[in-house]
Amino acid sequence: MNTRQQDTSPLPNAKAEIEDVLARAAESHAIDRTIALLLAESVPLLDLLKAASAMRARGKGTTVSFSKKVFIPLTTLCRDYCSYCTFRKDPGQPGAHFMTPEEVLALAEQGRRAGCQEALFSLGDQPERIFPEARDFLGEQGVTRTLDYVAAMSELVLEKTGLLPHANPGVMDRAALERLRDSNASVGLMLENVSPRLMRKGLPHAQAPDKAPALRLRTIEEAGKLSIAFTTGILIGIGETMAERIDSLFAIRTLHEKYGHIQEVIIQNFRAKPEIPMAAHPEPSLDDMLRTIAIARLILGPKMNVQAPPNLSYSAFPRLLDAGINDWGGISPVTKDFINPEAAWPQIARLHAETEARGFTLRERLALYPEFVREERFLSPRVRGQVDVLADRDGYASPAAFAAGI
Repeated sequence: MNTRQQDTSPLPNAKAEIEDVLARAAESHAIDRTIALLLAESVPLLDLLKAASAMRARGKGTTVSFSKKVFIPLTTLCRDYCSYCTFRKDPGQPGAHFMTPEEVLALAEQGRRAGCQEALFSLGDQPERIFPEARDFLGEQGVTRTLDYVAAMSELVLEKTGLLPHANPGVMDRAALERLRDSNASVGLMLENVSPRLMRKGLPHAQAPDKAPALRLRTIEEAGKLSIAFTTGILIGIGETMAERIDSLFAIRTLHEKYGHIQEVIIQNFRAKPEIPMAAHPEPSLDDMLRTIAIARLILGPKMNVQAPPNLSYSAFPRLLDAGINDWGGISPVTKDFINPEAAWPQIARLHAETEARGFTLRERLALYPEFVREERFLSPRVRGQVDVLADRDGYASPAAFAAGI
């Protein structure tokens, strides 16, 4: 696949031609931006879902996966002020904190006892750049950067509990990525959107220097150079256009074509909350979400793992399967979604029932997808040793390992 090899066929302008485009899109994911825009804007939703489902079936069969995780909110301090975020806090605000090593280990151990295999670290971006309180705490821990602290806590959790860390610390430089690679099964950073327009005054990223698209793309590319299995995705409904969503998906596809390291792409929908500046901003509709997921599948192809968070679609979450996803993401039996605390995870039993009712098989995966488990280049020796303990012969989570208390 090569994005430089563009589809030069005439722009379809009739029903039969659009049906032909859909059929070709379902057979090959080398569609270009023009065709992607056409599909997004002109094709009936049911036809689009059918094409995306057909592509998913070719690449993923009927298996849908999820990861059982414990959510570790390492720090809520953040130097960015995104208009849709309730997670970040300033020092002195209720909920502002840095977790101590003892707190991190206690929460990770709680997750281990509940059968989790993934420790998801979420935290604010570089709070030490603007808050002396953050610098003071980090100094007490013997580090100067939050990125160094999350690496140290990843190492602690891996060593003491055997959980596989997955760090989501925001923009990272090469030095931080190199250290995280040593103790993390995978690393993540949501691209969100490639449009710098969203950083203009009055828009959601106006006061968020770390949401500059160039910085986030550079982080994803550095991870590719280091062969780090990487999670990224887009956030929809924050004021972007469909064209900007599509441009973001093509940017992700281009980086994956170059390095082969993007293990999953998340399509996440904005949810309004009363305490945020965007409290009155309209949420994307379910149809909009389904259309965007289907377009993502057709752009990214049959082999990409495409995920949508089930808790953000509430009771309608089973319909996300119609759009071509093959993964539900991390589900925690012990901690809430600290980014969207109002949206409870579906019970794993219900996730299983709803998935199987639609003809799919639900399987638990590790923090690393099976195809990445099988490739040596994506894991450090210390992480490889634990992955080999936790994975079954197919690269999914081994029930025998958890039953044995490993």
